[in-house]
Amino acid sequence: MREKVEEALAEIRPALQADGGDVELVDVSQGVVKLKLKGACVGCPVATMTLKQGIERLLKKRVPEVKEVVAV
Repeated sequence: MREKVEEALAEIRPALQADGGDVELVDVSQGVVKLKLKGACVGCPVATMTLKQGIERLLKKRVPEVKEVVAV
């Protein structure tokens, strides 16, 4: 499952990097994906919205085993 998550993150990573941010996959366990926000994403007021409505939605669509995405 980790490989599938990495592939899906590769799709969204260019958009994050274009705004000066990035995301790092920390862990995948029991359907929970743990990500570390980096760069401009750290402290960004819309980071939670990006995480939940952007990244989580994409991951759930591409990898149905994903139940939740959390920032660590």
